[in-house]
Amino acid sequence: MADITLTLPDGNQRVYPAGITGAAVAADISKSLSKAAFSCSVDGEHRDLSRTINADADFTIYTNKDADIALELIRHDCAHIMARAVQELWPDVKVTIGPVIKNGFYYDFDRAEPFGTEDLEVIEKKMREIINKREPVRTELWERDRAIQYYEDNAEPYKVELVGMIPEGEPLRMYWHGDWQDLCRGPHLQHTGQVPADSFKLMSVAGAYWRGNSDNPMLQRIYGVAFQNKKDLKAHLMMLEQAALRDHRKLGREMDLFHMQEEAPGQVFWHPNGWRIYTTLQDYMRRKQTAGGYVEVNTPQVVDRKLWVQSGHWEKYQDHMFIVEVDEEHAREKAVNALKPMNCPCHVQIFNQGLKSYRDLPLRMAEFGSCNRYEPSGALHGIMRVRGFTQDDGHIFCTEDQVESETIRYIEFLTAIYKDLGFEKFRIKFSDRPEKRAGSDAVWDKAEAALIAATKAAGCEYELNPGEGAFYGPKLEFVLTDAIGRDWQCGTHQVDFVLPESLDANYVGEDGAKHRPVMLHRATLGSFERFIGMLIENYAGKFPLWLAPRQVVVAPIISDANDYASEVVAALTKVGIRAEADLRNEKINYKVREHSLGKVPVILAVGHREVEERTVTVRRLGDKRTNVKTLDEIVAELQAEATPPDLC
Repeated sequence: MADITLTLPDGNQRVYPAGITGAAVAADISKSLSKAAFSCSVDGEHRDLSRTINADADFTIYTNKDADIALELIRHDCAHIMARAVQELWPDVKVTIGPVIKNGFYYDFDRAEPFGTEDLEVIEKKMREIINKREPVRTELWERDRAIQYYEDNAEPYKVELVGMIPEGEPLRMYWHGDWQDLCRGPHLQHTGQVPADSFKLMSVAGAYWRGNSDNPMLQRIYGVAFQNKKDLKAHLMMLEQAALRDHRKLGREMDLFHMQEEAPGQVFWHPNGWRIYTTLQDYMRRKQTAGGYVEVNTPQVVDRKLWVQSGHWEKYQDHMFIVEVDEEHAREKAVNALKPMNCPCHVQIFNQGLKSYRDLPLRMAEFGSCNRYEPSGALHGIMRVRGFTQDDGHIFCTEDQVESETIRYIEFLTAIYKDLGFEKFRIKFSDRPEKRAGSDAVWDKAEAALIAATKAAGCEYELNPGEGAFYGPKLEFVLTDAIGRDWQCGTHQVDFVLPESLDANYVGEDGAKHRPVMLHRATLGSFERFIGMLIENYAGKFPLWLAPRQVVVAPIISDANDYASEVVAALTKVGIRAEADLRNEKINYKVREHSLGKVPVILAVGHREVEERTVTVRRLGDKRTNVKTLDEIVAELQAEATPPDLC
């Protein structure tokens, strides 16, 4: 048999007979590597170690030290091991698919009886038994007819259907974890024992239609999480516990911020406390945008279909739009309109009013634009995922030469805002052309190159997010990390050569000729609703004083202090602090507990001594200690804290 040459990552080369497996190469390099090896790469193709290598290639072995690859394999094998465990416990259950997802995996099952919490514990126990057997994982390539016959003989109709969906000519790879078999592209680990038995947990059961179609059978989806070690699993479970305590829906009720109801799915009913947060944040953003050179505009909610056709949204985005038909007087047909899902075409209409010169550019236009997008009911989530929302939307009309300077300027603008709101750092994702897009490849080449150059000029690093750009242009996505380590994609910045062309936007250049402006789409918070939900969870409801809906409660210990409490409230209110007196005939401990649950940042208690000395006893949210301050001291202190950061 002919020899082949494998080039290792360090540049060294080794010669082996053709047909050698990755596992054999690992064993030849060292005994310890053979035991630690998870998988390998052959000329960039991620493979199982059991597959043969038949030609010269660059060769890399992956171990648990290659964290991303190791996690992918552990989670993938967990899904298979879970499916095997389920079928060993309940042989009549039919299996379907089981992919890797963020932080874990799931598998969909067809079972007559519903899985319960106690079943998850039984399945986990069986999974650990399988892992401890350390049985080998092996793979074979089968012909289509053989695979179909196998699944028909084993009464697995979903697998028969999956085989039929695989394109002709594509190999069918069959995997065995011990004696249990599944159809899968792979790759997988060497044996079941490479899955850490103490680093996974089954979390929940949910319904899921086969292939996402409501006409198909309803299956049961078991979700699990998996990590490289017990420590990481424990940290994740603690994060989930913290997330549950910080859930904006729970805190929204406790703080009386908002509610949702069936009669308006995906729409927010803001209560006074929640609306104070909203308007405070909006006032802050308005001041920042004015200082940043933006002009504020407002555009219609309902716009004729013709504009959406012209902009390209009707073709690319219609599934997410709410359509409104109106019987116009004297019209033969109903007028077809749409609630705007975004503001950009309307902003171009304002730009197009009157002749624009190169001297008018860059023109920075901003709107707190109310938008409506259809989201499936199953995707709605509190105020985080809604159908009606307001964007802090902005569009910068500029020349090609100004793209770089305006991008740098915007990143500086966004950085300052995020810092004011408690986020010191963020990551940037660069999202390039999607499959469904408008504009030629040449236009996209130019837009992507311009945005990459501008991002580098701003001194920012970025990670690639392939295929996730808008249909009209590439974008930067700004990802914040909250107090418990979760990522939130918030701001965006997009370069667009397409809409100015389709909507016939022009300016007169220095040469006297007409030119197309470049349109930079940007949103800093994204939607107010989602960002406020994120702030609630980031701060666990304990907002900084300037943003808190209720800032100070003055609580008399005795009724004789009621007049003084009202005087304290008046002094605080005079300097712009939201203060209220709790004059109820209740014990002070009861008042403190109630207002602490409502996340009031400052409680000022007043009794005989405070009245006589004109002081207050200060209790801060989350701090059991108290201290005494004079009325003048506390007014000055809280006035400074309650001043928005941009006004300090």
